[in-house]
Amino acid sequence: MSIEVKIPQLPESVADATIVSWHKRPGDAVQRDETLVDIETDKVVLEVPAPEDGVLGDIVEDEGSVVTAGQVIGHVEKGEGKKKGTKPAAGAAGKDEDKDTQRPQDTAGEPDRAGGGDQAPSLSPAVRKLVAEHDLDPARIEGSGKGGRILKEDVLRHLQAQAPAESASAPEAAPAETEAAQTASEPRPEPGTPEARPEKRVPMTRLRARVAERLVEAQQTAAMLTTFNEVNMKPVMDLRAQYKDRFEKRHGVRLGFMSFFVKAATEALKRFPEVNASIDGRDIVYHGYFDIGIAVSSPRGLVVPILRDTDALTMPDIERAIADFGQQAEDGSLGIEDLTGGTFTISNGGVFGSLLSTPIINPPQSAILGMHRIQERPVAEHGEVVIRPMMYLALSYDHRLVDGREAVQFLVTIKDMLEDPTRLLLEV
Repeated sequence: MSIEVKIPQLPESVADATIVSWHKRPGDAVQRDETLVDIETDKVVLEVPAPEDGVLGDIVEDEGSVVTAGQVIGHVEKGEGKKKGTKPAAGAAGKDEDKDTQRPQDTAGEPDRAGGGDQAPSLSPAVRKLVAEHDLDPARIEGSGKGGRILKEDVLRHLQAQAPAESASAPEAAPAETEAAQTASEPRPEPGTPEARPEKRVPMTRLRARVAERLVEAQQTAAMLTTFNEVNMKPVMDLRAQYKDRFEKRHGVRLGFMSFFVKAATEALKRFPEVNASIDGRDIVYHGYFDIGIAVSSPRGLVVPILRDTDALTMPDIERAIADFGQQAEDGSLGIEDLTGGTFTISNGGVFGSLLSTPIINPPQSAILGMHRIQERPVAEHGEVVIRPMMYLALSYDHRLVDGREAVQFLVTIKDMLEDPTRLLLEV
């Protein structure tokens, strides 16, 4: 009996997806709900599970194919899969048969890798790729994630623990080292020749292509302008230093700076509703809620998960959610619902060392706040020059909707609240 493997229903805003990688080859045994293939949308990587126990029959759509919801991409046949070390029967793989030796990641999902034919633990795409690249057994890696889930850090820690054993076997690699030395001694290509100027061409990921499209869209459609200010971070840093240990002990999460900025931005959005609004055709949509996107760097590129109803969140709630977003972005487990919507965005280029920048609006939002590096600088206070930890703030806004006065006052409101954090509690 043949069972179709179909692309699941995609979110309303996503028209199609691209097949990233198959984790099984024709003839491999599969178990119900085991991940068969990863597909990439404009926002996230989704895992398509096996519909039933059986054997992967044929692959209708291979890697790189663009697919739509409900499309058949393969078949699962009832029966037993191939044993370790055997090949599928002639003709079973078709055009995919000769790819078995070219796809190291395929072996990561084989049920017999963990021993005894048991299904390997659920792995995110990023972790699965790392496991496959180093030919690791997931059953030997201790997971520190929720429910024992294996995170990327767990794999790296496992590899680091293996390093001494690999060093001990270094003498056996002498022939390879000799070959490498011979290669290094070969004459290099002459400068100016094509061989001396190599290039590598790779297709954009769907996420990168979508980000590029939206950035160009923002530049072409919005009347974008940026206003700047600076904030003395000493009051926040002093408050954080005083309470961070008790905060972490009580709430189980570290107290960072982002929760202060989210709280300050939320209060500023309440006072200046134009900054929390968006343009729809010839209408202005004023949002009666506050969903703030937090720009996060991931192995796939920039993603912006959304903090919902930030006016109802406590600072521990915010810090906990941001920590979860960061981990999910790292292991590729962010869901489409995490990235959809948002009425305002905060981007922190300071974590990468940026001193000043002009962030680009995330359409259809009307503004974005840019945080930057905290740097000690001389400033004047009460007629004296003192050294203070200062941060430049940037607010890029759509001038079609937000006037300069509101944009400047919005940024000043955030500055005032951060320089006197008690105002965040009193909402004054």
